[in-house]
Amino acid sequence: MSDDRPAARKDRMEPDDLLPLAVHLDDGDAPGDVVDALALTRFTLGRQPWSRSANVSPVRADATLLPAGARVLRRAQTPSRTVLLAEGDGWTLKASWWRNGGSQNADVTVTAESDALAEKVLAEAVDGAEEQQETAEDVVSMGFWHFTGRGPVRAVRRIEAPGWRQVRGNYTRHVAESFDALMELTPQQIGGRLLLMHGPPGTGKTSAVRTLARAWRDWCQVDCVLDPELLFQDPGYLIEVALGTQRAYQDDSEAQEQWRLLLLEDCDELIRAGAKNVSGQALSRLLNLTDGLLGQGRKVLVAVTTNEDLERLHPAVVRPGRCLARIEVGALSEAEAATWIGDDPLPVPPGGATLAELFALRSGLRADVLLPQPSRSPAGMYL
Repeated sequence: MSDDRPAARKDRMEPDDLLPLAVHLDDGDAPGDVVDALALTRFTLGRQPWSRSANVSPVRADATLLPAGARVLRRAQTPSRTVLLAEGDGWTLKASWWRNGGSQNADVTVTAESDALAEKVLAEAVDGAEEQQETAEDVVSMGFWHFTGRGPVRAVRRIEAPGWRQVRGNYTRHVAESFDALMELTPQQIGGRLLLMHGPPGTGKTSAVRTLARAWRDWCQVDCVLDPELLFQDPGYLIEVALGTQRAYQDDSEAQEQWRLLLLEDCDELIRAGAKNVSGQALSRLLNLTDGLLGQGRKVLVAVTTNEDLERLHPAVVRPGRCLARIEVGALSEAEAATWIGDDPLPVPPGGATLAELFALRSGLRADVLLPQPSRSPAGMYL
């Protein structure tokens, strides 16, 4: 690569003098890898020292991700990914499309001669690119965060979410009464920032979160973190998710106005007693997100589901004032299971059953293969 920098710059040490750009290609590289490298050239040489990036999920099938007047320099396409390089006066843009499940997502990165120009070009490129889906009564949009080779990525999925009245009978009386209050919660009533749901597997904790997402969708966006063990081990990942710096929302003002609920499933090792010895700073970062400096000024709630018993949880997690709600979701008693079964010609499991076991019975699983039921204590919550 030739050095065509102005002579005046060669008289002083520049960042690219300390870190010269070198690209090595072999038969393991594809055209898309070349585009990725070319997109960094002007940024590395300092001719376009400003950069802005955004993620669009899901992206419209006809979205070009290009501002007006863009000149396309390279385009590489494979069955799983499309990447292009474009330029304009004072800026360079790289756009990358890939499929994640049933939807198409995209990343856009702009380098430019000024930060204002990078921001302007990026805004024009992604304007109207996000696919707008009709909202059905029993469907909610949930975000799913995960860490990839490109960094933190948020994908959006439409999730079926039944109303609370439809599923209330899936829970014990004490639990149902606890969820009654939670489903009716408004932003003005929020106290603590941690929502803790614990109990045996198959009792309906995740199902309750889906219904909660529907009940709160007018004022709260629910995002599920698929790799919570990485979230609290990587400060950069945590900042991205907690502060919403990626384009999970249209702009920062919207992110400030709407509450967000981050769902962390099956985080037993993170919140059990002795977690700090096992997980290092992970527990401290979780607590800092709920009521420490990290959570200040951000409308972020954290929901944690765990199979651990209450007495095995870390005392810092369950202390009064930290939890918005703490719900122990248990199995249905024998009488409650009989009510759930209703007129179906199904045997009532002796000693009660979890919700998963009852659905297994309804799908044809014999009652004699169900595991024996352990003794269960009443479940409840405080607000």
